Amino acid sequence: MSLLTLLPFIVLIGAMFLMTRSAKKKQQEAIEMRNQMQPGSGVRTIGGMYATVKEVNEDTVLLDAGPGVDLMFAKNAIGAVLSDDEYNRIVHGIEHDLKSDADVVPDDASSLTGTDEPADAAVSDDKPVDFGKKDAADEPVADEPADAKADEQPKKTDGGSEAK
Repeated sequence: MSLLTLLPFIVLIGAMFLMTRSAKKKQQEAIEMRNQMQPGSGVRTIGGMYATVKEVNEDTVLLDAGPGVDLMFAKNAIGAVLSDDEYNRIVHGIEHDLKSDADVVPDDASSLTGTDEPADAAVSDDKPVDFGKKDAADEPVADEPADAKADEQPKKTDGGSEAK
């Protein structure tokens, strides 16, 4: 046999070795990450649930998912151990940012008006709000008689007697 016929097999075996080596390396990193879990750290399960570690056992983890909700998971079900800042940002919406002293955009527009009175007191005028739409009863009556308006519009007919 020549070296040329063995070359594809050698390349295939080398590629398989590299793929299994990288998969084993990722698996070992995941095991280390799960072993570093401590009570109080935030985690994300492989199902996407965020919780706080309450107790770590040999093969299981007790998670606190909310007030009065304790869940037992296998260690293999933990997808990621999160840093405190990342966990608070995702779960509680707390942004730990250096710009926290900067101006904050208010949630409502009442603080943008510049008045100290409540928003309900400013709108308490008894005048109705005009939205630009008028009812037929609100239209002013014209000085012209109704007969003059009727003459301006062409009358509809059913075809007339001349068509027969």
